[in-house]
Amino acid sequence: MTPRAVLSDTLRADVATLWDYHDMHHGVRPADIGIGLGSHDLGVATCAADLYLRGTFPLIVFTGANAPTTVNDFPRGEAVHYREHAIERGVPAQAILIEPTATNTGENISRTRALLTEQGVKVRSAVIISKPYQQRRAYATCTKLWPEIDITCASLPMSLDEYLERIGNPDRVISMLVGDTQRITEYPKLGYAVEQPFPADVQSAYERLVEAGYTSRLI
Repeated sequence: MTPRAVLSDTLRADVATLWDYHDMHHGVRPADIGIGLGSHDLGVATCAADLYLRGTFPLIVFTGANAPTTVNDFPRGEAVHYREHAIERGVPAQAILIEPTATNTGENISRTRALLTEQGVKVRSAVIISKPYQQRRAYATCTKLWPEIDITCASLPMSLDEYLERIGNPDRVISMLVGDTQRITEYPKLGYAVEQPFPADVQSAYERLVEAGYTSRLI
């Protein structure tokens, strides 16, 4: 796919539609644990550290190994680098656990749950911290795999334009956004997640972006 310096007005609106859809718009409230999902986005660790320092939860678990898109930035693993970043921001080392083996969202949740059980940590509520456009999939996945707990979702607060500028690769972000949208409908069929509402405007925006060539993250 040829990189696009400027999106057309229609496609820009479609990206914004998907961006807003994946934001669960949760009000973050105090919880037993914060779970930072590994990815290419170090903002996950920043958000988790900020919430910890505000007293939102007393313990963080960073979960994630590596993917082809993260191995260069985080050669020792996403969870390890996230932990180091959070410590640099003032989180005590003893307030962070790492789960360094997960390679997808389902494993992030199931292996974090297993780690906390092993550590004797009782969890009734959690804040799941992710990339902004991963919130809905994280929520649907955790609701399926860990239905006993109360879940809220959080990301580093920023607009779509701020995020695109921060990451520096709009095509990559948009392709991943399109891929996550597909997974919202496909993963429940496979038993990986619970079903989510899928409004007609989201369906139309997704189809136009697929037609425009943002398909590299489709399954």
